[in-house]
Amino acid sequence: MAEYKPKLLVVEDDEGLQAQLRWAYDDYEVVIAGNRDQALALLRSEEPAVVTLDLGLPPDPDGTTEGFAVLDAIMEMKPDTKVVVASGHGARESALQAIERGAYDFYQKPVDIEQLGMIVDRAHRLHAIEAENRRLAEKVGEEKTVLGSMITAAPEMAKVARTIERVAPTNVSVMLLGASGTGKELLAKGLHEASDRKRGAFVAINCAAIPENLLESELFGHEKGAFTGAVKTTEGKIELADGGTLFLDEVGDIPLPLQVKLLRFLQERVIERIGGRKPIAVDTRIVCATHQNLEAMIADGSFREDLFYRLAEIVVKIPSLVERPGDAVLLAKHFLAKFASEMNPQVKGFAPDALAAIDSWNWPGNVRELENRIKRAVIMADGKLVGADDLDMHADEDGGELALNLKQAREEADRRMIRKALARTQGNISNSAKMLGISRPTLYDLLKQYDLQA
Repeated sequence: MAEYKPKLLVVEDDEGLQAQLRWAYDDYEVVIAGNRDQALALLRSEEPAVVTLDLGLPPDPDGTTEGFAVLDAIMEMKPDTKVVVASGHGARESALQAIERGAYDFYQKPVDIEQLGMIVDRAHRLHAIEAENRRLAEKVGEEKTVLGSMITAAPEMAKVARTIERVAPTNVSVMLLGASGTGKELLAKGLHEASDRKRGAFVAINCAAIPENLLESELFGHEKGAFTGAVKTTEGKIELADGGTLFLDEVGDIPLPLQVKLLRFLQERVIERIGGRKPIAVDTRIVCATHQNLEAMIADGSFREDLFYRLAEIVVKIPSLVERPGDAVLLAKHFLAKFASEMNPQVKGFAPDALAAIDSWNWPGNVRELENRIKRAVIMADGKLVGADDLDMHADEDGGELALNLKQAREEADRRMIRKALARTQGNISNSAKMLGISRPTLYDLLKQYDLQA
């Protein structure tokens, strides 16, 4: 099998120099062009990472300076190409002008083969590093969403997503347990979209936001004349979600009498509207969520145990934002890009003190609190970077009790810091290693040891 050699395009009209350069670079596959048309044709077909270009090419018949025309065309066609320009003795101004127009570096004629070789080698290495960084950035972009729209890089949330993807094709009832603001409705939508019911409706209702005397009508609907003000027959949320999914948020706030009616629906899959006498068969899947301790409510008699087991055929516990190291920074960057484009285009990113504060904050309000803080900061920011003052927060020292097992504590600390560094650098290994104060090989070893991914 032939040895792979990176391509080097030499744009030079001097045939003697062409031959000299062709044989000088054994480590490269050298392709030669003597004019603009040949150069651009080879750029398209060979896609070289580096081009050496003689700015002193003869001008076109119309008087256009050929060397600069080739440079401009290369920068337009493949702006990541590293172009090393050659200029005659004393033509430093032309070389600097070429740099301004996108050239990587320059050398003077007569050619010093060894010096030019060093420039070409350096250009190839830089091109390879930039290409790897783009690949990693694209990989991070691909992997940062789960269930279609939830942004995360945390293994804890990836585990939640895998559980939901596994149960989505079934018809079991799913209960999502988690603190307020952790994204329960987003996960419920993700479950619906991953299920066979995705062509049906996804209907959501917050049971805590509706007065107790209206909740039954909202869920089950009512017939015309069933009560004062019932001027027409109205379908309830359960009926509207027929063939799809009904998301009951804050299910712990459903009053006991209504819990009995909901239990009957789950057992028999039929409902009766208020004021109605005719049972209506409904094929609706229930996904519910709560931040309350339903087992404690069962113990004190405010929630039915039989209803709990009907609703909680599968229980999914959602970690809080502070339990997902790295996600706060990842989500903050997403929200900043979103709100800046809508409200304050001059804002381009976060200052270092803001990233440190976001990373170390406890986030009692979870993702909802983070989103609100970023939105407010983007609106109020005066400069291009959002600072800790704009967020009205400053970095805190991590609290919490130390684990009694020192080895486990060290491993947990290593995992946490590595994931934070990767999140701050968007998966860049070199920058992450520098931030952590270790070498790249050491970081690669730790990633392998702890089964983490960049």
